[in-house]
Amino acid sequence: MTPPASAITTRALALFEAARARPGAPADLPGRLFVVDVERQTAALIVDGVAVASWPVSTALKGIGGEENSFKTPPGWHRIDRKIGTGAAAGTVFSSREPTGERWQGETCESDLILTRILTLDGLEDGVNRGPGCDSRERYIYIHGSNHEEHIGRPASCGCVRMGNADVTALFDVAQEGDLILIAPPESRDIPELSSGRFHYAGLGGSGMSALAQFQAMKGGRVSGSDRAFDHGERAAVRAQFEALGIGVFPQDGSGIGEDCAALVVSTAVEETVPDFAAAKTRGVPIVHRSEMLAHFVGTYRSIAVTGTSGKSTVTGMTFEILRGMGADPSVITGGDLPALQAEGLIGNAFAGASDLLVVEADESDGSLVRYAPSIGVILNLQRDHKEMEDVAAMFATLRARTRETLVVGDDANLDPFAGGAMRFGLSERADIRAVNVQHSADGARFEVEGVAFAIPVPGLHNVTNALAAIAACRAAGLPLEGMADPLAGFSGIGRRFQTIGCASGIEVVDDFAHNAEKIAAAIRTAKLRGRRVLGIYQPHGYGPTRFLWQDFVRTFSSELSADDRLFMLEVFYAGGTATRDFSAADIVGEIAAAGTQAAFAPSREWLIEAIANEAREGDVVLVMGARDPSLTAFARDILSAIERG
Repeated sequence: MTPPASAITTRALALFEAARARPGAPADLPGRLFVVDVERQTAALIVDGVAVASWPVSTALKGIGGEENSFKTPPGWHRIDRKIGTGAAAGTVFSSREPTGERWQGETCESDLILTRILTLDGLEDGVNRGPGCDSRERYIYIHGSNHEEHIGRPASCGCVRMGNADVTALFDVAQEGDLILIAPPESRDIPELSSGRFHYAGLGGSGMSALAQFQAMKGGRVSGSDRAFDHGERAAVRAQFEALGIGVFPQDGSGIGEDCAALVVSTAVEETVPDFAAAKTRGVPIVHRSEMLAHFVGTYRSIAVTGTSGKSTVTGMTFEILRGMGADPSVITGGDLPALQAEGLIGNAFAGASDLLVVEADESDGSLVRYAPSIGVILNLQRDHKEMEDVAAMFATLRARTRETLVVGDDANLDPFAGGAMRFGLSERADIRAVNVQHSADGARFEVEGVAFAIPVPGLHNVTNALAAIAACRAAGLPLEGMADPLAGFSGIGRRFQTIGCASGIEVVDDFAHNAEKIAAAIRTAKLRGRRVLGIYQPHGYGPTRFLWQDFVRTFSSELSADDRLFMLEVFYAGGTATRDFSAADIVGEIAAAGTQAAFAPSREWLIEAIANEAREGDVVLVMGARDPSLTAFARDILSAIERG
């Protein structure tokens, strides 16, 4: 997706303003300026303050830096020193700035060839891109054509700025020797080299942290971590899985911050009072936020970032399994556990494949979404959840601007502002990836896309939409539609996303992550496909989110549950912190019951297990809903056991 020219101009001028304080910067905006935007892997030619052309580029896989033999792209201000290759045929091969007499004509070649045209760069910043050990001219740093055009648009070069051969010719024809070049480094904070030492994750057991730690370890990094749950002897099986991957587990007492520790990785949930945090500050060890690590991986690989208020984990899993089933050997970093990976002995929320494709779940709830610059961005939906929709929409707009290749957007009307130039998916006629002939069953759904028949083993209309999003993402990655049906048919679901715990006496017990109005409604509607009556159990999480969604809960449970259904609500799950606990879930239950729904407050889990065992009868679906609390799945199993005992 190419942004509008006005957006390109605005971005390039903003980078110019940010770089005016650098040595070698011009006093005023020059009449001609070429800006390489490393974070977005694009370049723009600015003439008289307006972008007249833009192209995708590829900077160094190793990142940004000026050191000799670093294989990094030097940042900052340069000028075009020489133009080499005037009149040469496309694909002409150069070596040491001279044509070799050979010509590349599209054949497979692993070597990094310098083709078609060369613009040599002369650095203007002492100690950065000019002077002993870092001179860009002596390092043979160029802008040039490449035989790896399939990698253009993401970091992949050995230090130079690669362009497509037609693009570098177009630039060459308008460029002049002496023109200023700005190579603008990423806005995201630089993190220590992953090979520089051990990365220690405080709060290793959290879903987001554990996925990053596993991915880094699977890619050959040195990783360790700590977690209070492990200190208390909890989750021993998960600890063993970390250790099997070579991830060392330390007590959360600061002892993990040793001499070989290159960085401490923390999440928002890790307070500064945690001993690991204090030890890192004392030793001067860099402290990196979880979202900064994920942003680094998103920018390094050809990434597919999936965001939206609902369905992120499912679409991330579906996309990963389609790519994997089609032999693309992708990686994944996600918040939900994939049973397919768990069957291989992994925790289930991370995997490192051999290709450069990486599928990530990009969460909007903590605001970190704005850090990511994916190759392919996927926006599923916009609903009221952790934040007001206006706040989330602003983050989606940032993701749209930072997506390097293609944006994939749902066909809901409230997503129209982000859809210019995007690939859309959904059920409406305006969708590019559209499902027709949709047929639902208790166990899944069938539909067609462009004449290709699909069957998914997960029920509900929302899962049809999720599947369309995954299909669109894989189409954007260049995969043929025909090969997607078989992997999608074998999709094994996501942990706690309408996951059947078991059946006893004709009663099904289901565990689900639903925690906002739309997710709860989707879960109840899906349960109604499976059973005669729904016994809903909901545990709100967090006093702040529950207060924010209070009236949404009242409306949703009152409208979705029928006269025969039942709702039982547990007390608000409190994970600690400074939240004001000035109400009870019983207050919400009172309003739901006043609206005519059979709703009861559950004073304890023990009371609720007995109540469900006495109430449930053949044909019922017991639907356990709630987020964040890792014990809910075990609670659902306890309910099933009580039903089995009669």
